[in-house]
Amino acid sequence: MMRGLEQVDKRLRQRLQEVQAIEVRRSLSVTRRNFSSFRRWLWFQMRRNRLLFWIGVVNLSILLGAMVALLLPIWSERTSSDLLSRQNSQQPRSNFLRNGLPYNLSRPVNILVLGIESSSTGTSDTMLLVRFNPDRPAIRVLSIPKDSQVVLPKIGLDKISRAYALGGAPFAARVVSRTLNNVPIDRYLTINADALRQLVDRMGGIEVFVPQKMAYQDRTQQLQIDLERGWQTLNGEQAEQFARFRASNMGDLDRIQRQQMLIAALRDRLTSPAILPQLPEILKIMQTAVETNLSPEEIRAIALFSVQMKPEHWQMLLLPGDLSPYSQDPSSYWLYTSAQDQIMSRYFGTFTIGAVPKPKPLTSLKIAVQNASGKPQVSQKIVRYLKQKGFTNVYPIADWSDVQRQTNIIAQRGDTEAATQLQQILGVGHIEAAAIGDLESSLTIRVGKDWYSTGGF
Repeated sequence: MMRGLEQVDKRLRQRLQEVQAIEVRRSLSVTRRNFSSFRRWLWFQMRRNRLLFWIGVVNLSILLGAMVALLLPIWSERTSSDLLSRQNSQQPRSNFLRNGLPYNLSRPVNILVLGIESSSTGTSDTMLLVRFNPDRPAIRVLSIPKDSQVVLPKIGLDKISRAYALGGAPFAARVVSRTLNNVPIDRYLTINADALRQLVDRMGGIEVFVPQKMAYQDRTQQLQIDLERGWQTLNGEQAEQFARFRASNMGDLDRIQRQQMLIAALRDRLTSPAILPQLPEILKIMQTAVETNLSPEEIRAIALFSVQMKPEHWQMLLLPGDLSPYSQDPSSYWLYTSAQDQIMSRYFGTFTIGAVPKPKPLTSLKIAVQNASGKPQVSQKIVRYLKQKGFTNVYPIADWSDVQRQTNIIAQRGDTEAATQLQQILGVGHIEAAAIGDLESSLTIRVGKDWYSTGGF
């Protein structure tokens, strides 16, 4: 009798496996049909109206979200994530491409992004704290200098980049959270350093302005950099050289500025129509180079949130601090400043008593003026004009080596409200929240050729 029951159980398991296999084939068939329909619709739209089509659908996040849905395991009808809310509980999985992404972000999410060396035991060469805030809405990106000095458990005072080597991404997240006013870190994501070269090469290169001649050799890291000044199309190896160049007394700070320039160039290239056919291969590269505790549903929700953000909703910040007098390395960066408390409270939701003082008057902020118009003495003229308006801390810096058509007002520390006020006074200027201006400034005015079209001063 027992033997008979065993045989029945065996036949039942076999039948169950056959049914499961049939269901998988059916799901794949439906997915193929949906994707085929999507491609036909894509081609029809391209032929009918190329301009309107690319304005509407070329955004990288939408495309990646759709492709991720095909490549990742089929999403479940239920999720235990506390980060998500369901858009439509009745949405069938077979209609994913037609009906869109199933989840929204339900609350602000902080993600620690770590750029690591090829070895799993290497240090984190790049460290970003990214906040996706559906309440505002906004996306904030905080660059943390890798040479920042912190107290590591059982180690003592050391560079924050060593945290990953000592305990992986979870340990690095705990160190960053404790260092930055106990900011909650919900998820982490690590990306292999080799992915940058592969990604750029797969895209056919990226357009980057190299602000100076970069010639540098580091035999210990087997790194040789040789880049000419000016606009160039960089391949993967050259992009890595641009990101890693380090030849000043500012430690990692000027590298962070170039990394932000590189991120902007990557974003522009990824949203190009020419990249659409490359998306499957790009995703394969990212899948092999990324380690994360984000679920597939959370990835899709973040993709949906990102596509809805306009450029002005993005803010890129640099963690403020001072070069440390306590280290043998003069380029080390010390974190603990009042400006850090203000950044974390204002942009990342930490609450420290006294961290957000009354905003300083615009006229007292440190404002750098940089000439990028191609005409001499422009910076000095604007400095004199602003001083006549009552500004007390405005100063000229070295000319930008690339002539720009448009004037940019760079919110170096994310203060877009102050940038808007300055824009109104000047009557010109595109506002950009990024850490690519003068490191000592609150705002940097990079004067373009449009300055003269408005009459100047």
